[in-house]
Amino acid sequence: SKLKVHKRSVANELPALSSLKFGHTFTDHMLAIPWSLSEGWGTPEIKPYGPVSLDPSSAVFHYAQCLFEGMKAYKSQDGKITVFRPDLNMARMNRSAQRLALPTFDGAALLDLIKQLIRLDRHWVPKEKGYSLYVRPVMIGTQNTIGLSPPESALLFVICSPVGPYYKDGFKPVALHGTTDHVRAYPGGTGQHKIGANYAMAVFPQKMASELGYVQNLWLHGPEHALTEVGTMNLFVVFRQEDGSLELVTPPLDGMILPGVTRDSVLSLTRSHAAGTLRIPNLPSKLSVSEREVTMKEVCEAAQSGRLVEMFGTGSTAAVVSPVKKIGYQEQDVEIPVGEDGMGPVSRPLWTELTGRQTGEIESDWSVVIHEERAG
Repeated sequence: SKLKVHKRSVANELPALSSLKFGHTFTDHMLAIPWSLSEGWGTPEIKPYGPVSLDPSSAVFHYAQCLFEGMKAYKSQDGKITVFRPDLNMARMNRSAQRLALPTFDGAALLDLIKQLIRLDRHWVPKEKGYSLYVRPVMIGTQNTIGLSPPESALLFVICSPVGPYYKDGFKPVALHGTTDHVRAYPGGTGQHKIGANYAMAVFPQKMASELGYVQNLWLHGPEHALTEVGTMNLFVVFRQEDGSLELVTPPLDGMILPGVTRDSVLSLTRSHAAGTLRIPNLPSKLSVSEREVTMKEVCEAAQSGRLVEMFGTGSTAAVVSPVKKIGYQEQDVEIPVGEDGMGPVSRPLWTELTGRQTGEIESDWSVVIHEERAG
């Protein structure tokens, strides 16, 4: 109710969809909300997108007190705009804030403000199939004194960017480098939170993987080389059992794994399908779902015996589902089966179901309506 809105006097020209690059183009407006220890959350403001002024001694520059979220808004052909399971993003953002000793907030109130920002810039939400508006909420520590402590001031802001389909010309399975000399996360660390420091330390290993001819890192942990995540995505592996049924496996949320929204959605859908309470077209009926440790020894043995069916990463930011074709591990390549279209028997129907629910083509209470065009 205290929101102040300052509209841009002259709107920017909308970019050609063919020219969009992820995270390069931003909408006309942004949301900003200051916080201080003495006064709490200040007045939220929607204002023209532009630079943020910070003191050189701000905590975010020195101690990486920074967290963020990623979600998407979709527009249907009739002009309805929806977001996918945003309550999970708000809950995860609050957990990240608590872990960094940054202020927590009312998730429903922030989501309402984000909806108002999207409504104001709704003409930036593409309605073409495969396109969406990426929404990036961020919180940073802004205390302007050098010294490691919980910040006495912070800034929460939200920016939006129109984005196109991750795979414009069809699915392209990726090659991974099984990384053993660097780790993404460790027990008791911050792997389960979406904070800037987790991503900064991953850039150099990814650069090394690229120089070796691989697209991303497969993060391995411990002496048994347990699989954790794929680049910045959650990981799923499909094994064929002796009776011919399939087992869909993902590493457990043990503190090192980010609780992804797409990960949660995949588990919910497949468990309902396996239980017979939901029917996902073309998904194998004989399917079990496990959250357990998976090691490279198990993957290699399954690949050699023909029991390895497929492997894929999941994440709502870019591809939703990203199939894997091989893993470079201990100077050898472990080949992963892929179909003619680049996907597998589990990932293909899951991708169809998930994207259908995200865009509203498949009716679901996960798809939250934030704007509808009115006739006349």
